[in-house]
Amino acid sequence: MSDRPLLVEIINALEEQGLDRDEYQLQQVIDVEALERLVDSTGPHTDLEIWFSIGELRVIVTRSDVAVIKVS
Repeated sequence: MSDRPLLVEIINALEEQGLDRDEYQLQQVIDVEALERLVDSTGPHTDLEIWFSIGELRVIVTRSDVAVIKVS
C-alpha cells in the first residue's frame, strides 16, 4: 500500500470508478480507522482480504492494495 492513509486510498479508488464523494457516506458503511488498524496488524505473509460494498461497487482491501470492482 502507498504511504497515503487507507481512507484516501479508498476514496481515490471509488472516484476512479466514477463515484462522487456526495454519493456515499463511507463512515456509515465501514469503520476505516478499525480497518486500517487491522491491515497494519497483519504480517507480510498474511493473505488478508476484506470486502465491503457501496451500492453496486465492491471495495477490496488487502495488505498491499485497494481495488474497486463493479458488481452486476
